[in-house]
Amino acid sequence: SLMICFHGTPLSGEILNAVKILANKDAMVSFARPDQLTVVAEVCRSFVLDNGAFSAWRKGEPTKNWTKFYDWVDKWKKHPGAEWCCIPDVIDGSEASNDELLTEWPFECFGTPVFHLHESLDRLKRLADKFPRVAIGSSAQFSKVGTNLWWTRMSEVLDYICNDDGQPNVKLQGLRMLDPTLLAHIPFASADSTHL
Repeated sequence: SLMICFHGTPLSGEILNAVKILANKDAMVSFARPDQLTVVAEVCRSFVLDNGAFSAWRKGEPTKNWTKFYDWVDKWKKHPGAEWCCIPDVIDGSEASNDELLTEWPFECFGTPVFHLHESLDRLKRLADKFPRVAIGSSAQFSKVGTNLWWTRMSEVLDYICNDDGQPNVKLQGLRMLDPTLLAHIPFASADSTHL
């Protein structure tokens, strides 16, 4: 099957450049930078709504109240091009705090949870048992994608979540993992290039 590549936004330059680059493609739009979503919704095949947790984490800011994010999702989830949304998460948070965010999520069928590489494989199983897709995010000591430590952890995760034929038991989304080197070795259903 064909893997979906979600091109990260925002794109620099004029809106015309965004249209040229994204026309008939798939995009991921972060709540931290939603300014190109109107263009994305018009020209892309599909799009994913990202919760913006990576932006907050990268800036060392606490994750904010999610009410405005929920309002944004509620507005855009009805669009025919909207595929799914990253459920709110705290990248270096505890499993309990991230599970709490799952229980607060108001759009059950529209959300994809994030499994952080520092979390237990037990949590990955719980997410895979409940959701049709799980996003994998690099975090804590595994935050730098592509290092030896990161590859070791990804191997553990894939050994755990894949069957004997190497096929995942759930669709996997690679967060910040749209790199041909990674894609050649990991059975993602989709990946993105969102770095903001």
